Amino acid sequence: MNIFNHFTKDQWFSNVRGDVLSGLVVALALIPEAIAFSIIAGVDPKVGLYVSFCIAVVISFFGGRPAMISAATGAMALVLASLVKNHGLEYMLAATLLTGVIQIIFGFLKVGYLMKFVARAVVVGFVNALAILIFMAQLPEILGRGMATYALIALGLGIIYAFPYIPKLGKILPSPLVTIVVLTVISVMMGLDVRTVGDMGELPDTLPVFLLPDIPLNLDTLWIILPYALSLSAVGLLESLMTATIVDETTDTTSDKNQECKGQGVANIVAGFFDGMAGCAMIGQSVINVKSGGRTRLSTFLAGVILLIMVVFLSDVLSVIPMPALVAVMIMVSIGTFNWQSVKELKTHPLGFNVVMIATVAIVLYTHNLALGVGAGVLLASLFFANKSVALCRCNPCPRQMRPPRSPMAW
Repeated sequence: MNIFNHFTKDQWFSNVRGDVLSGLVVALALIPEAIAFSIIAGVDPKVGLYVSFCIAVVISFFGGRPAMISAATGAMALVLASLVKNHGLEYMLAATLLTGVIQIIFGFLKVGYLMKFVARAVVVGFVNALAILIFMAQLPEILGRGMATYALIALGLGIIYAFPYIPKLGKILPSPLVTIVVLTVISVMMGLDVRTVGDMGELPDTLPVFLLPDIPLNLDTLWIILPYALSLSAVGLLESLMTATIVDETTDTTSDKNQECKGQGVANIVAGFFDGMAGCAMIGQSVINVKSGGRTRLSTFLAGVILLIMVVFLSDVLSVIPMPALVAVMIMVSIGTFNWQSVKELKTHPLGFNVVMIATVAIVLYTHNLALGVGAGVLLASLFFANKSVALCRCNPCPRQMRPPRSPMAW
């Protein structure tokens, strides 16, 4: 795909209303996630918010999958946590820059084509595991929070699933946005004692600024950041390419996986220069975007821009949004992401398919490592394929004329 093809009307302005509304919903959903992932990485909340803005805007121009959302993620934050703890913020910025360079190289090496060799069972297992992880991530905001929280979450889910059935209006406004607005009004007017976005951490009041990592430029520094950069590159591209595949299937469209590798690299380089940590595609927010009507690059661009505008200029308004509203949206994402058909078809799927799918889910849930789970699933699927191929060869030997000539040594 030529990069200039990204700047056509179809890529940007063929679905303006849907993209504007979905961008607003995604921006609201990104805020608590970005703050939480910053805490996981051991950095200031503004780092996650800045990187979410930078990556979303940059990837909208250079990515290979329109309407997919990229920002700070938990998987990348987990990799960075030990680097930040042992060496500090400056080394994290350097690792982010190197991650971007490596991902661009992977893009030119056409690593994206490897997605063709990922078995369907692995993709289904990945999706189901991620859906469960998204739900589990909401539990701290649910368990032990009191009746007001439970009531708001229940009401939020009711609005999310009932609002689309309202004539005319239900097709104009995305139900997640309506849910956030309604629950915020109820929470403020009734003075409910529930956690809010403001309780998650302090929101920044300034724009991100350009800076260079203050580290020594020598081989010692390279050996420190290289292992982290390689791990970040692998995890980020794996999660991004898998998410692109899911969005492809959801929207019945195609994406350029190799361009996505390059786009992720460019986005991480920009993030590294603006006080940000490495990020990648987010399946939860990508699903929210698509289900809220987002279809083009404009939705991704607006999600980043609206996020920055809100956290810098509307922080007082954002801080009163109740967490139960965002939890309800994420539960909707979890339910919508999970492949329920795969459970119904357990009895009809081949044994190998079920084993690979369940193993992928189990490993991802146990380790919380998406790369490890998918890698194990691919390896297991390869073993089943090899075993099946051997069995077929034994049952159906090649015709005599197709067999290789016997070696003279056999005589």
